[in-house]
Amino acid sequence: MKPFEPNLSSLAVARDVLLTPFGLDEGKILTTLGTMFTHKVDYADLYFQFTKSEGWSLEEGIVKTGSFSIDQGVGVRAISGDKTAFSYSDEISESALLDAAAATRTIARAGSGKIKVAGGMTQQGGRSLYLPNDPLASLDATAKVKLLERVEKMARAKDPRVVQVMAGLAGEYDVVLVARSDGVLAADIRPLVRVSVTVIVEQNGRRETGSSGGGGRYDYGYFTDAVLDTYATEAVKSAVVNLDARPAPAGPMTIVLGPGWPGVLLHEAIGHGLEGDFNRKGSSTFSGRIGERVAAKGVTVVDDGTLADRRGSLNMDDEGNPTQCTTLIEDGILRGYIQDTMNARLMKMPITGNARRESFAHLPMPRMTNTYMLGGDKDPEEILASVKNGLYAVNFGGGQVDITNGKFVFSASEAYMIENGKVTYPVKGATLIGNGPDVLNRVSMIGNDMRLDSGVGVCGKEGQSVPVGVGQPTLRIEEVTVGGTA
Repeated sequence: MKPFEPNLSSLAVARDVLLTPFGLDEGKILTTLGTMFTHKVDYADLYFQFTKSEGWSLEEGIVKTGSFSIDQGVGVRAISGDKTAFSYSDEISESALLDAAAATRTIARAGSGKIKVAGGMTQQGGRSLYLPNDPLASLDATAKVKLLERVEKMARAKDPRVVQVMAGLAGEYDVVLVARSDGVLAADIRPLVRVSVTVIVEQNGRRETGSSGGGGRYDYGYFTDAVLDTYATEAVKSAVVNLDARPAPAGPMTIVLGPGWPGVLLHEAIGHGLEGDFNRKGSSTFSGRIGERVAAKGVTVVDDGTLADRRGSLNMDDEGNPTQCTTLIEDGILRGYIQDTMNARLMKMPITGNARRESFAHLPMPRMTNTYMLGGDKDPEEILASVKNGLYAVNFGGGQVDITNGKFVFSASEAYMIENGKVTYPVKGATLIGNGPDVLNRVSMIGNDMRLDSGVGVCGKEGQSVPVGVGQPTLRIEEVTVGGTA
């Protein structure tokens, strides 16, 4: 991890991109915030954003699509008690700011409140978890096309049964600046890149699909031939394994979850239920349970936005608060929730730096960053050898969860049967069905191989999508219901 240090260079770039070209400065920002406080509000902020993004896709050996976009604008928010007023504009100007600010006053009562807007702006220092580079400029168009062509050739060379390869390259350069009514001025420059590979294999008229990919807060130089070869290998392996897969059995059985991406089950079945807004409203199965046992001994779950270069990491959240590593569950005991400013204030709990939004046109809310379970003391081979009859789930596809009761359904995209302590044959069509808190209490062995995913996670909540990370070690879980096809 890179050390915590002031990141004022990002603030200078953000001023040059988001304020100076539009005739704005700190004085005009304070004026805008001040107009919102002519009525009684508790807090207000401005969120400026400039984003460049692109996407390239290859199919049938040809780069068929390419896209490029530039978006910029400002979101204006005021909070009074538990009410929020929000307005945004894709025009950045003093008049647009004042119009948006006027619209937010509808939630507040007339008259001056006790809380006043700050008299000046204070520059907020930040972390330097990733280099503030523009990844779109790190390769020219020809090199981006060749990158996709290379990964396609790698995948086809892995196995003669590969009949189709689809590959994608995506990059984003995001500059954000937050100005708050308490006088904080903070900025971040966020690069993000991703490569995805999907292959189709065919044997005796049967076709199967496999996917892989990864990325993080880098430029395109991250995708060396060695990294691309890993993606191609994993995608082909996943598809080929399924060519020989048998129908999955159904019923309660012991499950072994592999390390890394299977942590998406933890993210969905547990993580969302630990977000502050759901718990403040009492709609989560974890509401009011801090200090209680919610998982088996040895289970420790954290949300950590401070991991260098990770897809889910941020130097600051979308309210200008530094991200942090928050322990949610410690040795099976619930210790806290993921919080933004408003929910933390209303719940009288610490801010955890988890306010996130899809863009300036969206409201921030408490969201996960990189959520993972810490490793234990068991060798993964020992865990597999301990299972007489069960399912080994190595990779997952889609899933869904109801946060009010923790019930989830997840489909395994790569899974194997375990018989007498040995991994035997692959199975297809296995779905895991259960209740998040209940499953946490059924964890009986925790591996020493904690691993984060490769950098592909996207989290959806209330119509907003943000990049996230997940992870876990190998886990043995008792008596999980498997919905199969056998």
